Amino acid sequence: MYKILEKQSLTPSIHLFKLDAPRVAAKASAGQFVIIRNGDKGERIPLTLADWDAAEGTVTVVFMEVGKTTVELATLKAGDSLSDFAGPLGLPTHIDNYGTVVCVAGGFAVATIMPIARALKQAGNRVITIMGFRSKELLFWEKEVGRWSDELVITTDDGSYGRKGLVTEPLRDLLAAPDNNISRVIAIGPTVMMKFVSKTTEPFKTRTLVSLNPVMVDGTGMCGCCRVTVDGETRFACVDGPDFDGHLVDWDELMARQKSYLAEEVKSLEQWKCQRGTCQTEGK
Repeated sequence: MYKILEKQSLTPSIHLFKLDAPRVAAKASAGQFVIIRNGDKGERIPLTLADWDAAEGTVTVVFMEVGKTTVELATLKAGDSLSDFAGPLGLPTHIDNYGTVVCVAGGFAVATIMPIARALKQAGNRVITIMGFRSKELLFWEKEVGRWSDELVITTDDGSYGRKGLVTEPLRDLLAAPDNNISRVIAIGPTVMMKFVSKTTEPFKTRTLVSLNPVMVDGTGMCGCCRVTVDGETRFACVDGPDFDGHLVDWDELMARQKSYLAEEVKSLEQWKCQRGTCQTEGK
């Protein structure tokens, strides 16, 4: 069992767990993930590492309430435990001194871009970070990410904080600047966001890495659920990634596969709510 040492609600629907997981913390690197499970009959889901402390033996993960499993996780509190916490899994993000790197994060993926920005900064890079949210109410970790960024740009869809618009707009401005010396772009967030970040950088021939989040079960390359097409070849996000060249990903196929179980996910969440007496029954 993996004890939750600390729980924070970063926004009403985004939560942080710091867990006692010394063996995972001892091996963790930026860009890797864990597979967690809540209870013997719980669903296995991947969560990217947001932080870790090898000396303390702790690992931090951040998740957003989307389906039954994440909504159920949000009911846990400090002192509760997870039955499974397997990792670190996946290949670490390759870190080197590239020069100037732009990190782009959308929504709760800000938590997963933070250790990458930190590692890049510690490697001597100039780091520009673009964080995008739907509104100010969903903003978190501005100071934490800003600590490792030479320049921090925040966008909101509704203009309630920072620059109004999508993350691709300030990114395009940076790439089109006469003094552009950006060596690479790293994007993490909703699939559609990563697709259009890749489309934005492609005309500038700027190397772009994306962290893919397909359906995943075991996280070790055995189930095949996380297969993606990259440069015309089938790859597995759990063992070949999660980082891939954004200009080579078949985005349309990936987004179609992510919708495969939407109906089942909605049904599962509703059944769970009904078990707790909070479902939307007919007539209410």
